[in-house]
Amino acid sequence: ADADADADADADADADADVDTTDTSQVVRFVAMGDGGEGNDDQYANAAAIRDLCASKEDDHPGCDFVLYLGDNFYNDGVEDALDEQWQTKFELPYAVLDLPFMSVLGNHDYGETSLSWWKADPQVEYSLYSDKWNMPDKYYDFVEGPAHFFGLDSNAIMLDWDAAGQQAWLTGRVSASTSTWKIAYGHHPYISNGQHGNAGNYEDLWWLPIVNGDGVKVFMENAICGQVDLYLCGHDHNRQWLEPTCGTEFIVTGAASKTTRLEGRDGQATFWEDETVEGFVWIEVKDNVLTGEFYNMNGGSPDFSRTLTK
Repeated sequence: ADADADADADADADADADVDTTDTSQVVRFVAMGDGGEGNDDQYANAAAIRDLCASKEDDHPGCDFVLYLGDNFYNDGVEDALDEQWQTKFELPYAVLDLPFMSVLGNHDYGETSLSWWKADPQVEYSLYSDKWNMPDKYYDFVEGPAHFFGLDSNAIMLDWDAAGQQAWLTGRVSASTSTWKIAYGHHPYISNGQHGNAGNYEDLWWLPIVNGDGVKVFMENAICGQVDLYLCGHDHNRQWLEPTCGTEFIVTGAASKTTRLEGRDGQATFWEDETVEGFVWIEVKDNVLTGEFYNMNGGSPDFSRTLTK
């Protein structure tokens, strides 16, 4: 009888050990970068660095689940249709080393060189039907992965007031209905930035010129992003910045997927870290109530900067 009791106790201990070592965490890992549509050597180098990083992050979960692709996907004039050769030269071939879905949004150049060719957005939505890699279910959309709810925006339409009110109503409704621990929005245009474009409402230092100065983006952000989502990721400025929290939301600029432009700091935004010297991307892990972001450059190696948030 004692032997049976000992055996039962051992079985219970084994069962407890099995339960205790099971990881039931909710986790999602992804890369975010924008302004990649050049088809140049640096775009290829960035892709290789992402491939290597994702492989190094593998453990009990894939090192990367997807890429948030933040607009200006095809310089300088967007694509003409879903058969445009630029799909190969500026997307499929540069990212052939990455077996990851790209969750893409539109930038100003995706609407043509003037940003006004509204019909050029449609082929980027349509191409989702033909590619195993490219995903743009609509001009703006949302999805849930792990503990995070993601909201992809069409910031060019917001800037030009092409039904900005409708997009704001959609976002506000989706965010308020979300039960996810983390809310993460992404688009092309920044709310705040030390790059050449600068802050919304003062883009290009054109505070006096309506629409072009990004005042519509500023209003949208303050009504629907600030204090409503935890993190907003964007490109447009071709550098990497993690700005100090503003209006209850964290802001990251990561628009250096294929080229860089200088930091001007015209509006004097405080940052935890910023770089204008080399192309790169941000890698983010969201695990339960902890979000960790790491900036890497196209040369690989250790992160250039890391920051962790806890809810």
